[in-house]
Amino acid sequence: MDIATLTQILEIAFEKKVSDIHFEVDNPPIFRARGHLIRSKLSNLTGKDTEFIASAVMEQQGRQLPENLREFDTSYNLSNVGRFRVSIFRQRGNIGLVMRVIPHHIGTFDELNLPPVLGSITKAPNGLILVCGPTGNGKSTTMASMIRHINDNFNYSIITIEDPIEFIFQSNRSCIIQREVGIDTDGFGGALKAAMRMDPDVIMVGEMRDHETIDACIKAAETGHLVLSTLHTNSAASTINRIVGHFPTQVQENIRHRLAEILVGTVSLRLVRSKKGDAVLPAMEVMYATSTIKTCIRDGHLDDIEQYIEKGRDEYQMQTLDQHLIQLCKQELITLDEAKRASRSTDLERKLLYS
Repeated sequence: MDIATLTQILEIAFEKKVSDIHFEVDNPPIFRARGHLIRSKLSNLTGKDTEFIASAVMEQQGRQLPENLREFDTSYNLSNVGRFRVSIFRQRGNIGLVMRVIPHHIGTFDELNLPPVLGSITKAPNGLILVCGPTGNGKSTTMASMIRHINDNFNYSIITIEDPIEFIFQSNRSCIIQREVGIDTDGFGGALKAAMRMDPDVIMVGEMRDHETIDACIKAAETGHLVLSTLHTNSAASTINRIVGHFPTQVQENIRHRLAEILVGTVSLRLVRSKKGDAVLPAMEVMYATSTIKTCIRDGHLDDIEQYIEKGRDEYQMQTLDQHLIQLCKQELITLDEAKRASRSTDLERKLLYS
């Protein structure tokens, strides 16, 4: 392995619209495209090959590859092509890597097949917006599109705190500062506290990973800022439960009340394969925090949230995941089997029949 070969592999990934590249010893480079893993016809990688790739990634950040490295997240830039989010890890004593492709272009809502209601949600002057879903299902891309929408339409001061920085934003109507954990700041919690002294209107936090970060995001939203972040949850109700669960039992009621006051909305998504099999599409639950839903959060009646999302489709442009999956089926964009695979319920077919 040399730098020219690595560059060629990464260029192919962009050309073929690959989402991830796996570099593991005793396997060839493996690509994920449109949800499927595809083994390349290149030679199997050796331990020296994966160490070379990891060293090249680290050196771009001005660092050496530590001998005792266990896992490390960073980014890699390929000039005039794009960026990668890189996870370096050790397995069976060898170095392995997974590189997530991050294009230079940040898509609009239309380009990414995202519902226009996201534009309405980002008009909120303050509060908390959460983008949720499993790993690798488009949370970062969706949140980047929301930041782009704000940047294109509002004169705001935007600060992003990420680990690592993924999409690179160019200031348009807004002024954007991007800070990377481990390079520009020690951690999310400290960076959030510092951000409060940097004249922000909007703060984007790459992920709410722990109690300190969640608490700081809530406080930032309470003090008049618009905060966007992500969680690895799959519905509005599970998102509320996850946040509340990070706090001691004796303060959880108070946290629910605080969330009810600041929550603007949640977007929960997962990617589904198109009917033709040549693309992936986002299937989304979108919840706007209406007064009724705020009452559900405040009172702990989280199981009632989905029915209010379903009822609020016409008035508030909300939608449950099943409503969106049914819509995609009716538009013949996905198959019924794919919709059933993505649905959290067991009666999607019946809902489709009677819709």
